[in-house]
Amino acid sequence: MSVDEAGTARGNDGADEPGWEVDPDDESGSALVTSVGRQIKAWRESAGMRAGEFAAAIGYGEDLVFKVEGGRRIPRPEFLDKADKVLGAAGKLAMFKKEMAEVRYPKKVRELAKLEAQAVELLAYGDHNLHGLLQTADYARALFEMRLPAYEPDAIERAVAARMARQSIFERTPAPALSFVQEEATLRRPLGGTMVLRRQLEHLLSVGQLRQVSIQVMPIFREEHAGMQGEAQVLKFKDGTALGRSEGAFNGRAVSDPKQLRILELRYGMIRAQALTPRESLAFIEQLLGET
Repeated sequence: MSVDEAGTARGNDGADEPGWEVDPDDESGSALVTSVGRQIKAWRESAGMRAGEFAAAIGYGEDLVFKVEGGRRIPRPEFLDKADKVLGAAGKLAMFKKEMAEVRYPKKVRELAKLEAQAVELLAYGDHNLHGLLQTADYARALFEMRLPAYEPDAIERAVAARMARQSIFERTPAPALSFVQEEATLRRPLGGTMVLRRQLEHLLSVGQLRQVSIQVMPIFREEHAGMQGEAQVLKFKDGTALGRSEGAFNGRAVSDPKQLRILELRYGMIRAQALTPRESLAFIEQLLGET
């Protein structure tokens, strides 16, 4: 039984599970949810239906309907599909499914996902943990559960869902070129437990087989290391522009100036040269998996 079916059987909120709350600090997202809620209410009233009748017709609780119409709850795609059909909106409500699915994620994550969706090349060096695009859901959840001050359970699930949604970049056509260099320590640290690490290593081996993806490992025992200033990332776009950021450069802020970007690219090039080759790296990850 799905979450929606379980909720309907109980006769309460149906889709009122963690991850679909409205972030009060996200003004643009909150405004969009409020606007969609008002449209749903307008369609319902135009159809001459009371909130309770509408709730029963779409299989959700009346309280959830009030929350959605009042802009206090993000409507799930299933909610919009059912509302559109019951109210005869001819697609005018269902058309918001994509926007509502995206607005549940934190604003800064939405902005990052938008940039990644536009990039034709990504260069990323990670020193403390695996890059978000490489993480499994269990690994990401373990990371968020370790944050201090502690995240609320709903916030953790929303953050995990957002991180997983970004991984649609691997399915893009044409595919962007994705290059990752990871510190050996990030592949050995059993965040979330041994089984989480095993599944994470298996995932890396799978992703590393993709033609557009290069994963390299920086061994712990290196006498020269160009990445000692911390993690770094560069996103390149179709129009020739780029955006980069590094913990230890330019006060950690994002930069787009060509001179600053050249510094980051030079540093990343040195890191790649000092790391294991992609083929050696996959063999090393496979070896770690056998030892885990």
